Amino acid sequence: MTLFTMKEHAMPLQRTDRFDSGHAGPAWAGMASHAMRHLGFLGSARQRLSILIFHRVLAQQDTVFPDEVDARRFDAQLTQLKQCFNLIPLADGVRGLKAGKLPPRAACITFDDGYADNAQIALPILQRHGVHATFFIASGFLDGGRMWNDTVIELIRRAPERIDLRPAGQGEFVLDTVARRQAAISTLLGALKYLPLDQRLLKVAALCALVPVALPDDLMMTSDQVRLLHRAGMEIGAHTVNHPIVARMDAAGARQEIADGKAALEAIIGAPVRLFAYPNGKPGQDYLAEHVAIVKELGFEAAVSTSWGAARPGGDLFQLPRFTPWDRSQFRFMLRMMQNLRRNGDTV
Repeated sequence: MTLFTMKEHAMPLQRTDRFDSGHAGPAWAGMASHAMRHLGFLGSARQRLSILIFHRVLAQQDTVFPDEVDARRFDAQLTQLKQCFNLIPLADGVRGLKAGKLPPRAACITFDDGYADNAQIALPILQRHGVHATFFIASGFLDGGRMWNDTVIELIRRAPERIDLRPAGQGEFVLDTVARRQAAISTLLGALKYLPLDQRLLKVAALCALVPVALPDDLMMTSDQVRLLHRAGMEIGAHTVNHPIVARMDAAGARQEIADGKAALEAIIGAPVRLFAYPNGKPGQDYLAEHVAIVKELGFEAAVSTSWGAARPGGDLFQLPRFTPWDRSQFRFMLRMMQNLRRNGDTV
């Protein structure tokens, strides 16, 4: 999921200067890069794989969510990452972990969910930098679908300044400022997130009935865009069909979500789908040991969570940690990368 899912796994640092600042940022970034190369990879940190999570790359900064990654910021991040890391395909990283031999400063780029801007905006930037990425796609939202959280986000973005959601079990909201719209979105997502899938969808439909505004139907990829990514040499990974929290499902339902998502993507690209990302991805909360077993049984080669940390040889290939250093300051971005290298990530 976008935005709020990413921030849940964060360890806050105060955000000050912009990532692409033309002032102190680059000088501090150079210091951080020097430290990364000469200090941050001593000992066991040399054999670590950093896996980064992205969701969207917007054409321009979003006024409601200014911290969401946009094209200019993503381009700057890739520039800096290439200076400090060996950016490799995730499949190569998995093979390196199996063999116990990774290149120094190994890192991978991944995207979750299947947003159309991944193909429209992110792909050309990746190609310009010569960087490979893995795209974990929830197949049920392709070709005009929309994730439930984006329905809530876009509903509140477009809503009038006062709305009454009490008939849907929520409160009244005054939305006369950007900050209040942000707060309303956070409140609603928090209230709905851990409901069973069917119940959550009913609640979201009830919200839509109370706020009849036109919602976008082009947020997610088309099947042709999935094929475009595959033809461009990018890895397509599975992310279930409907992005449920599998820990809240019975085993048979979870297995079907995982298997059907894999099969749908394989039919689209005409090739095996080898990698999987657990929806939401918190070990012990969003997925359990039984789901790790299901992923293995279905023939995946590896799977990723959203537990912070860096993968290491000998770790569980079906619970590879990932993280999102969201900081706009270049120095803080690299500082968090260095901090993350010392974490192993949680597993079930």
